[in-house]
Amino acid sequence: MVDASQIKEHAEVIGADGTHVGTVDHVQGDRIKLTKNDSPQTQDGQGAKHHYISLGLVADVEDGKVRLSANGAEAVQFEDSE
Repeated sequence: MVDASQIKEHAEVIGADGTHVGTVDHVQGDRIKLTKNDSPQTQDGQGAKHHYISLGLVADVEDGKVRLSANGAEAVQFEDSE
């Protein structure tokens, strides 16, 4: 697992395939909290929500980007929301 202190606010989170997954709001426990800006409004009209990705999915942090071990589409399936 990557050292969580290397993950900085506003860093881009990308899948193993290079797909944009989100932007880091901050690290909270063993998860990365993503900004609401990357979360679409829900179908029932509710506002955007924060989403979380497990630190266990982080493969590397380089050049200010958080690279995941899963492709973007797969990583979104693992996200939790608040």
